[in-house]
Amino acid sequence: MTLSNLWNKIQEINGSSLNKIIVSVLSVIACLFLLVSCENDIAKIKTLAITEDLPAFTVEGLERLSSDSTVIRFKMQTPELIMHSNEKDPYTEFPKGIKIEKYDAKMNIVSSITAQYAKSFTSDERLEAKNNVVAVNLQGDTLKTEYLVYDTRKQKIYSDQFVKIIRKDQIITGVGFESNQDFTSYHIKNPTGHVYVEVGK
Repeated sequence: MTLSNLWNKIQEINGSSLNKIIVSVLSVIACLFLLVSCENDIAKIKTLAITEDLPAFTVEGLERLSSDSTVIRFKMQTPELIMHSNEKDPYTEFPKGIKIEKYDAKMNIVSSITAQYAKSFTSDERLEAKNNVVAVNLQGDTLKTEYLVYDTRKQKIYSDQFVKIIRKDQIITGVGFESNQDFTSYHIKNPTGHVYVEVGK
């Protein structure tokens, strides 16, 4: 599973694409303020400005497709996305979950990641996924945990909580997990179980 590619898709949403949307929305809001300015003095208008306690931007029911040479490669879905750019450490929040799928040229899913909650931090290029996190790579290996961090600077993913890795012929469980960014080389720090599964012919 190419988690680095998944991270890049989230970063694209945090970056230019949403920035264009934000500029457009703020332009409309500015025009509305001008229309009612005759009935409001400057002091009253200032009270309507965004404060540090409010999120900078919210999107509901977002679905984004990303293509390469007219071929769709990624799809990101989230019921709600909130950009907190007024925080000391700005981040984008996915309070109702996130789902990202990667496709091949024939629109077959080759990898995916889902979580019921997630945050992405631009400053240190880190993604935190929580609550029923499930990641699947091209080989079909499935990682399940309640908390997962992807650190793009260190090019690794890790968790300090219970994890379960389900492969075609075995199930591995433990506490504490670390892997390379593609989830192809990994180890569980404190293994608690290792069960081999008989594969039917």
